[in-house]
Amino acid sequence: MTTFDHPPRILFLYGSLRDRSYSRLVAEEAARIIAGFGAETRFFDPRDLPIHGSVPDTHSKVQELRELSLWSEGQVWTSPEMHGNITGIMKNQIDWIPLTLGAVRPTQGRTLAVMQVSGGSQSFNAVNTLRILGRWMRMFTIPNQSSVAKAYNEFNEDGTMKDSPYRDRVIDVMEELYKFTLVLRDKADYLTDRYSERKEKVAQSAITLPAVRIER
Repeated sequence: MTTFDHPPRILFLYGSLRDRSYSRLVAEEAARIIAGFGAETRFFDPRDLPIHGSVPDTHSKVQELRELSLWSEGQVWTSPEMHGNITGIMKNQIDWIPLTLGAVRPTQGRTLAVMQVSGGSQSFNAVNTLRILGRWMRMFTIPNQSSVAKAYNEFNEDGTMKDSPYRDRVIDVMEELYKFTLVLRDKADYLTDRYSERKEKVAQSAITLPAVRIER
């Protein structure tokens, strides 16, 4: 078993560029909460991240995002709901994180919490999409989630979240993410070890091994 000498590392991604972005404010509130449990938190600022495929992946913002993903042991994805789904800003960030970087998988085995904000009544379209993406990225998405309805009513002028059942749920989600990250981070390699991938590695090794000539 691996012994960890550092707090759980949690990366936050959010899906809006507005000056008063409620998805960012929820993420910031969640970061304060999970830091209170003992986690180390970092944010990725999606401003200046190019549209996926429009530039080489050597672009500085792309590299920053990928390095943060590799740094993380857990992630929190928070998106506004727009036209019944996540925003393009949110999807663009996820699209830039590949399933593999050589022999390294930037998201596999990491924990994930999903949250959304809505301008109207409560909905779960965005978190449902984020769950699909989390599964595709081979992440352990925790059962709990947060959906904040009429988000413009839920924050103080200083950007902190008002005391409400919505904030209580954010606390629940962060507590659960913290616990799942602690429990799973030294077991991720074992839990994500797949027969099909082991079989593929054996096949590739057989192809790349040099032929041995036997003198008779």
